[in-house]
Amino acid sequence: MSLLPETGRRIDEIAARAQSAGQVPSLVLAVVRDRAVRHFAGAGEQPHPDPKTQYRLGSITKTFTATLVMQLRDQGRLTLDDPLERHLPGVPVGGVTLRHLLGHVSGLTREPDGAWWERAEGGSVEQLLAGLTPDKLAGPPYRRYRYSNLAYGLLGAVLERVTGQSWADLATQRLLEPLGMRRTSLQPIEPFARGYVVHALGGTLHEEPRTGTGAMAPAGQLWSTVTDMARWAGFLTDPAPQVLARETVDEMCAPVAIHDLESWTGGHGLGPQLFRVGERVYAGHGGSMPGYVAHLVVHRRSRFGVVAFANAYGLGDLSIREVSLRALTAVLDGEPAEITPWRATPPPSGDRAELCGRWWWMGREFQVVPDGDGLLMTGTAQPTLFTREAPDRWRGVEGGNEGEILTVLRAPDGTVDRLDIATFVFSRDPAHLA
Repeated sequence: MSLLPETGRRIDEIAARAQSAGQVPSLVLAVVRDRAVRHFAGAGEQPHPDPKTQYRLGSITKTFTATLVMQLRDQGRLTLDDPLERHLPGVPVGGVTLRHLLGHVSGLTREPDGAWWERAEGGSVEQLLAGLTPDKLAGPPYRRYRYSNLAYGLLGAVLERVTGQSWADLATQRLLEPLGMRRTSLQPIEPFARGYVVHALGGTLHEEPRTGTGAMAPAGQLWSTVTDMARWAGFLTDPAPQVLARETVDEMCAPVAIHDLESWTGGHGLGPQLFRVGERVYAGHGGSMPGYVAHLVVHRRSRFGVVAFANAYGLGDLSIREVSLRALTAVLDGEPAEITPWRATPPPSGDRAELCGRWWWMGREFQVVPDGDGLLMTGTAQPTLFTREAPDRWRGVEGGNEGEILTVLRAPDGTVDRLDIATFVFSRDPAHLA
């Protein structure tokens, strides 16, 4: 299903203006949904835009690293509150936790010691750890948001120590292969876009080296195409259970920190960055490496996303983030909302039938209706979905009473009398006020 013609024209215009104003050799902008490219726009000629051409992802790689950490957490091989020293004994910053590192609230400085890792051939994990000093902690954890590439290098080291496998093998075997991302790789594979610095004096191009980043690869090494990144965007909006449970991806996309406490336009989850545009919140990540900028952003509810790549180190006064957010907002404003067809609800059976219908609390009416194998209680701004834990015991899994217990209270004759939700008692009697 393609976009409406007028929406497509708007995306084409955004791409053309960004390439021209940003003075980049080429720029590609793709609207994606349900793991497929719905609209592809490109501008420039070096190289000619193509959805199968690789560009460097930069820090979008961090979302892959975070997913690997969450996989191991769900498998019980680590916890997010493990201190770093549990997995990397003897490091001088070992008191920070994996949760701190994922959300960029560890207090660590942005970069490791040594040469600028993005332009130098990277060293080993042992060399990365040997370069750590206590002064790499610029402040205590959770005091403030501080973006740290070093944090993700350390997370990669943890992954290798826990599994005995390299980060590259883990990313390939656990993520890229299961999701069919065959054009995503550690090193560039033809066709790929050469990356440039565009000199401000005269607009001349200077090709950048394409270095390997060694132990810092978990922070920014991957290369990919818009076709493959459509699959990754699809994973973030509709997770593949063989890779990660939906509930875990939801957890990753919940805010750990807010970047700007005045305007609340940006934040960070457990890996993904969060962007607020108007009344919408998007998830994704930006990236840059010498010669490249990239951005991936999704609106999880609608399942729409945008992938943007350019092969220059910046877009002048523009940013690839701005281009990406503008494009996704144009899509959501221009495309009709998906309408779910109404279907008759089958009558409840068994003990669920006893619980459905009208309930009262403090003079207010509530409704309990079947929802899949669960029960949905409406009547509040945040209806709650309950699932059964045991006979006469249900737990809220979504909505205003998430995590709370619904206990069925029965009369002496065994019939359902009342519902107790976290000590709030609901009755069939409209006059009930307890």
